[in-house]
Amino acid sequence: MSSSISRNNYYYCFCRAVLITLAALLVIGSPSSGQLSSGFYSRSCPHLFSTVRSVVQSAIRNEARMGASLVRLFFHDCFVDGCDGSILLDDTSSFTGEKTAIPNRNSARGFDVIDNIKSAVERVCPGVVSCADIVAIAARDSTALLGGPSWDVKLGRRDSTTASRSAANNGIPPPTSNLNALISRFNALGLSTTDLVALSGSHTIGQARCTSFRARIYNETSNLDSSLARARQGNCPRAAGSGDNNLAPLDFQTPTRFDNSYFKNLVGQRGLLHSDQQLFNGGGATDSIVRTYSSSPNSFASDFVAAMIKMGDIQPLTGSNGEVRRNCRRVN
Repeated sequence: MSSSISRNNYYYCFCRAVLITLAALLVIGSPSSGQLSSGFYSRSCPHLFSTVRSVVQSAIRNEARMGASLVRLFFHDCFVDGCDGSILLDDTSSFTGEKTAIPNRNSARGFDVIDNIKSAVERVCPGVVSCADIVAIAARDSTALLGGPSWDVKLGRRDSTTASRSAANNGIPPPTSNLNALISRFNALGLSTTDLVALSGSHTIGQARCTSFRARIYNETSNLDSSLARARQGNCPRAAGSGDNNLAPLDFQTPTRFDNSYFKNLVGQRGLLHSDQQLFNGGGATDSIVRTYSSSPNSFASDFVAAMIKMGDIQPLTGSNGEVRRNCRRVN
């Protein structure tokens, strides 16, 4: 009799322990846990990555510059209230969005590509994948397709239901920023000085508008290589309002290939933007990191991947927060 009771107690305790363990695992794996994971859509949208990559590949084939624009969208999204897809929202009667903020106006682009990706993803798994996650995947694919590293993108973000032009104006560092201001802004978001330099390396692809570098190329005391300054003056007139939207590559050597030429340019005082050259400025806090990346593409690639993953962790909306937008330009 006592032996039977003992066995029953054993089985009861064993089963209870199993149930508790399973419950804990379910909580850990639940979207409401606030954790992002690379396998978040493995069951709900198994063809997600191939679908996104196909659209990104087509967009870059049509215009190589688009890869840089998609990487930049991720950066400009995450730096304003976290990686929540807020940069994609059009203005409404209740809020003025981020697209018209100074850092984005006539500058941020690739919205049509995100729309195309969203439409393609909705066809294979409707109502499942957030626009914020699509931006994150598109940034990774753009980097890899242009010759840079790839990585496992952490997913599970949900989309914001509002946006703020003032937050974008205050949150995204302008190209006139000095080194202290850059370090301070990145640190405020949990990003280190190494993250700052590594993420700035995305300027190895893409172009800048004349308005972003005009003051630098006409300033005789600026630390810009004189031959590069003269070359850029040919496409960026001194007078404001003349040629404002004319473009120049941020990396004049390999503007459509993701490599470490950007850092070699900085060492040679050929950083087009003031904020870029601040990273290598004669004894500054980041000079040594720039030198390392200029001579070691593998070190740059490794740190860039780590920084992109880290940036993607900034204040994501998860669980029941936010929504999964059906159209990336407006709330449901």
